[in-house]
Amino acid sequence: MRQELVARQLDEQIAGRFPVGQRLRILDVGMGQGTQALRLARAGHSVTGLESDAEMIAIARQSLATEPEGIRERFRLIEGDGRETGAHFLPGAFDVVLCHGVLMYVQEPDAMLAGLARVLAPGGLLSLLVRNADALAMRPGLAGDFPAALAAFGSDTYTNRLGLPGRADRLDALTATLAGIAAPLHAWYGVRVFTDGADNDAELPAAEDLERLLAAEDRAGRTEPYKRAQRFSTAISATFFCASLPSE
Repeated sequence: MRQELVARQLDEQIAGRFPVGQRLRILDVGMGQGTQALRLARAGHSVTGLESDAEMIAIARQSLATEPEGIRERFRLIEGDGRETGAHFLPGAFDVVLCHGVLMYVQEPDAMLAGLARVLAPGGLLSLLVRNADALAMRPGLAGDFPAALAAFGSDTYTNRLGLPGRADRLDALTATLAGIAAPLHAWYGVRVFTDGADNDAELPAAEDLERLLAAEDRAGRTEPYKRAQRFSTAISATFFCASLPSE
C-alpha cells in the first residue's frame, strides 16, 4: 500500500517537472529491496541504488537478475552509506534523488540532506519519505496503548514494529531545513491515512475494493485536514515530501 501510494505521488511530481519521455538519472539512497528503484528502471530511467544493508542488497540483486537485459544495463547497485554520497557521486549527478524511510534512523539528518542536495542537478527533485512527528500519538492511541500515546505527545522519537528506535520529523522544521540547503519544499503528501494500523500480514481486499481503498488513501494524502492532522480518523505513518532545486 505504501509503495503504491508513494509511486503515484512521485510519478505525479516527475511528470510535472520533466518533459514527457525524458530519461532521468535517478539515485535511490537506502533503496532497501529496490521496489521503487526497479519500478523506475522499468520505466526507462537510469537508476543507481545505494544501500548499506547486505541482506537488502542480496534481495535487490535477486530481483534484478530476473529482469530483461535492458533494465539490468541501466541499473547500478552500490554498497554504501547514504551519509557519504559525496564519496560516491559528483555534484549535480542526478535529476531525481529518493531517500525513502531512511531519515528516521539518522539522528542528525541535516548533513545528510545537504549531501543529497549536492548530488542533485539544478531543476531536480529530492523525494523524502519520513515519519511524521506530529502524529506519533495516533497509532498507540488507536491501539488502546494510552500510556504510550501520552508519552508520544511532543516527542520526536518512537519505536517501530520491529522494536527499533527511530526519529520523526515535523513539517515546519523539515521545510526550514530544505530551504536552508537551497532545495525548497515543492509539495508534500500524507501516506496511509486509513490503513496505517493494519497488521503487516493483513491480506489485500478484492481488486475492486482495493482500488477504492487506494483512491481514498490517495485523496486523503492530498487533502486538508487529513494530510496535516494525519490520523484524522486513522493514521498516517509517514509523510512524503518533494523538494526541488531551482533551474539554472
